[in-house]
Amino acid sequence: MTALDAATPPAPGPGHSGPQAEAELELIPDTAKTHDVRGQFWIWAGANIAPINWVLGALGVTMGLGLWETVAVFVVGNAIGMTIFGVFVVIGQRTGVTGMVLSRAVFGRRGAYVPAAVQALVCMGWCAVNTWIVLDLVMALLGEMGLVDPDLDNNAARIVVAAIIMGMQVTIAWFGYRVISAFERWTVPPTVAILLVMTVVAWVGLDVDWGQTTAPELTGSAHIGAITAVMTAIGIGWGLTWIGYAGDYSRFVSRDVPSRKLFLASALGQFIPVVWLGVLGASLATLSDSADPGEIIVDAYGVLALPVLLLVIHGPLATNILNIYTCTVSTQALDIRVDRRLLNIIIGVVAMAIVVYFVLNSDFATTIDFWLVSIVGWLSPWGSVVLVHWFLIARQQIDAESLFATPADSVLPMVRPTALVALALGVTATWMFMYGMLPALQGPIAVALGGIDLSWLAGAVVAGTSYWTMEKLTAPRAA
Repeated sequence: MTALDAATPPAPGPGHSGPQAEAELELIPDTAKTHDVRGQFWIWAGANIAPINWVLGALGVTMGLGLWETVAVFVVGNAIGMTIFGVFVVIGQRTGVTGMVLSRAVFGRRGAYVPAAVQALVCMGWCAVNTWIVLDLVMALLGEMGLVDPDLDNNAARIVVAAIIMGMQVTIAWFGYRVISAFERWTVPPTVAILLVMTVVAWVGLDVDWGQTTAPELTGSAHIGAITAVMTAIGIGWGLTWIGYAGDYSRFVSRDVPSRKLFLASALGQFIPVVWLGVLGASLATLSDSADPGEIIVDAYGVLALPVLLLVIHGPLATNILNIYTCTVSTQALDIRVDRRLLNIIIGVVAMAIVVYFVLNSDFATTIDFWLVSIVGWLSPWGSVVLVHWFLIARQQIDAESLFATPADSVLPMVRPTALVALALGVTATWMFMYGMLPALQGPIAVALGGIDLSWLAGAVVAGTSYWTMEKLTAPRAA
């Protein structure tokens, strides 16, 4: 038995089937859990075979980094980030609860409203961003096929395409985990086949500059700053963006499944497509001076417009069904007693309104940078506090059933100030070491370091150490 296997096993909710317990945010009965981890692999792989990853992969090259230097940042960063993600997957399996329900053990029964509310907003925002980001690609590919005029803004067509994609996402997420898992399992393999063809065309048929080196003018702190920016966007920071989702899906895996097996299936499901698409995006960036995804893809794949269009549309579907689902269970963690399926529809409507705003008022690079930096800004400290509590404070002993008691019946503290203060300190440290494109996201320490972005590391270290220290200082008085 490993340390992660020591959590108190959750008991099924009395008299509730798997689907009903899922709808009402209860413990999933053991009879409704699976012993097959392949579903976990396909869920996380599908969520990351998305255009945003090849767009982010191009960032390093467009910022002046050499191609192989950019690839090295992807590989090293994701190896670290996905390892942390895999730990959260196993914690979700061991406890059988969602990430934001687990937060109740750390931040208190009502104190956990803070991370739950943030996570719900984050997922809704991601749903909108991921739907919007593919619209440039869709319009460019439709233009290549002669269906729209690529010289026009095509805002009406963009909104119609976004509405169709959003409707499909809401429909799939409506049915819950099993349909989500089945969708990923059956659609990801053919998507991988299209991606493989794209890769062969790019690396064999196109004039990729494999020897592209770092721009001569990119020296000193500017060079290090570019590396850390890529590390935050699609290296370590990318793995951290998923830690709040991990338990929402691994809670459906039986505790009888070995932790190592689940860890590898989930971590590799993230690592392989992120690195693959990142390297593909970086290689495409050597063919085009544009950072716009539509132009990069059309420049490279004009003759493969239709299959690439299918892959592009699949990307937000596979990713956003997770965003919508996690948004619903995070909202329920706020003690909002609304059926998950009704929340599903509400979230889709709100996300669609955000997409329309993005279509009419957007700057691609600034919006993406703002969003990604904001995500790491809270998830890194949150994850650090949760890990410190799990391994050092609770020592892997959490009573899962107690987390579902109502506030009036709960034996948990209503608020754990040490955790909330540590989270606030971590978020503050994150901002101070952050160097985003917007002036408001350029912290004083990062500016003093010449643009070096160590936000994810600073937030994690400050949040984790401050929480552990405050808990040790207050524990004797509490006892």
